[in-house]
Amino acid sequence: MSSFVGVFVSDQWLQSQFTQVELRSLKSKFISLRTQSGKVTVGDIPPVMAKIKAFNEMFNEGEIKAILCESTSESDEIDFEAFLRAYLNLQARATAKVGDSKTSSTFLKATTTTLLHTIIESEKSSYVAHINSYLGEDPFLMKYLPINPATNELFDLVKDGVLLCKLINVAVPGTIDERAINTKRILNPWERNENHTLCLNSAKAIGCTVVNIGTQDLVEARPHLVLGLISQIIKIQLLADLNLKKTPQLVELVDDSKDVEELMGLAPEKILLKWMNFHLNKAGYKKQITNFSSDVKDGEAYAYLLNVLAPEHCSPTTLDTKDPSERAELILEHAEKMNCKRYLSPKDIIEGSANLNLTFVAQIFHHRNGLTTDSNKFSFAEMMPEDEQTSREERCFRLWINSLGNVSYINNVFEDVRNGWALLEVLDKVSPGTVNWKQASKPPIKMPFRKVENCNQIIKIGKELNFSLVNVAGNDIVQGNKKLILAFLWQLMRFNMLQLLKNLRFHSQGKEMTDADILTWANNKVKKARRTSQMDSFKDKSLSNGIFFLELLSAVEPRVVNWNLVTKGESDEEKKLNATYIISVARKLGCSIFLLPEDIMEVNQKMILTLTASIMYWSLQHPEEPDSTGTSPVASPSASMREEGATPSEDISKLTINDVSSDTTTSLQDENGAAPIEE
Repeated sequence: MSSFVGVFVSDQWLQSQFTQVELRSLKSKFISLRTQSGKVTVGDIPPVMAKIKAFNEMFNEGEIKAILCESTSESDEIDFEAFLRAYLNLQARATAKVGDSKTSSTFLKATTTTLLHTIIESEKSSYVAHINSYLGEDPFLMKYLPINPATNELFDLVKDGVLLCKLINVAVPGTIDERAINTKRILNPWERNENHTLCLNSAKAIGCTVVNIGTQDLVEARPHLVLGLISQIIKIQLLADLNLKKTPQLVELVDDSKDVEELMGLAPEKILLKWMNFHLNKAGYKKQITNFSSDVKDGEAYAYLLNVLAPEHCSPTTLDTKDPSERAELILEHAEKMNCKRYLSPKDIIEGSANLNLTFVAQIFHHRNGLTTDSNKFSFAEMMPEDEQTSREERCFRLWINSLGNVSYINNVFEDVRNGWALLEVLDKVSPGTVNWKQASKPPIKMPFRKVENCNQIIKIGKELNFSLVNVAGNDIVQGNKKLILAFLWQLMRFNMLQLLKNLRFHSQGKEMTDADILTWANNKVKKARRTSQMDSFKDKSLSNGIFFLELLSAVEPRVVNWNLVTKGESDEEKKLNATYIISVARKLGCSIFLLPEDIMEVNQKMILTLTASIMYWSLQHPEEPDSTGTSPVASPSASMREEGATPSEDISKLTINDVSSDTTTSLQDENGAAPIEE
């Protein structure tokens, strides 16, 4: 088995910007520099960076030196983290230079941290049109809208974070408690940073991949990153109904219950293609559409699709015309008669803009999907019931895994982990070096025994990490055993969470972290803040009103909670208001969490544990500054942990395979298969 040790960085956001392969490569370069002179200065960096392939095609050594010395002196000594930030600075400059040279913007690809995608200017116009349409009547934003797509108004408007937070709530209503958004006309830097932190953590919580973007990128409104994030948010909104839960009529696309299972595991884009081909086949169109780019450029598929969905607006001219531009214009006119907003131009169709064509087809589906309610078909969906708790857990695991930035993107946990590859990627992130990639098979995997081999390695690693896996075999994952899959992932997330806390240098000499340590820390923190709430365990029913967590959040950062917005938490309605506010305040503070208000209201033991641990993790990373009197307003995390020992409580039981749930804090980043930094 591979035995390399992962490279860890204390700044979690910085860690998330690199794969382990990249970190090891850069660490090697840094150590080499330090070995030569005993220290590393800013002036030592340019010769090294100039040899890296990503930069030597963009800058010469002198230009690199000039960029790095913009904010620091050539003689300043730097550590490894500063070395990494210098690399990211150059990477951003190189990216911007690529964008300028192609008169286009750089698009954030949803599944990687390093691959760049270019988009044409019309995509920016499309996103602006979408924002103007959906947020034009927002009480706060209406004075700034509509945005002129021909200017940089969009980038100016995102700098305070309000627009992006509001857009997330349009995509997935209720994600952000808007009471937590800072909406003053003029925000100070701290308030602006809070909004951006809330935005990024909430974006992760709806399924966006944001591992290569930080709050400073949004403060500076870097076009390629802003557009990439907006694109993901809009895509999530437009594809939200492409699942059997929201649109059960989709069962019409399949023939039997086995096909329903397959449909449930498809990505929304794949379902949209399947839906499109279903109608095209009925309309007599002979070709198979496999993408939203080259296959739709000539407009024929659109003409057939619209004719079968809205025959009352059908025009024979659309298919008869030989001019692609004219046909594309007729298609858009047809769509407008169906109330589809015009977010793309004829040029976007004939040039095969994948993002905009996907948007166009999603709009058509939303306005008229053309599916019937065949009772015989619906029986297929009824054959596979899924309780609310299982569905909620699957959602949390899926969002957590996708937030890691792995190559594999999870659309349905129970289907997408069955070949083992995605779980191996997660294991390699959480515990770098444990996966033997030479013995792993990469998808597509045709031979069933290869899937079993992958999953057997997963179970083996789990046992090495002391997971409770009694009588569990790799074949259980291959067969899609939901209970066992959820149980394994919960233990993996909990292990990750405890390792993150253990690795922080603030904690007591790197000893093993336990659930009891987290409980003790939280109670001490609230007590030191002169608050009265305490929790007996992570299943303490008194936690349902949310007061303890609001007091804990206030203890770690007094400014973050507005007590005027807090209710007594006596009725279910008041409890939900508090729970929703807690989640947004925690994300605003910097916690990456995926739980729902119901998890707090119902006191889901494991969700409560991960919420507490996430707040603890943030607190330990941010030692408190003394107030004006020279004393700390709240006792320091390390001091409180030293003052009272972490004696295990009888109320805190080991969470085993029989206790299935989900939620997590953020994790270490890595990406299997990525190439090292090329020279």
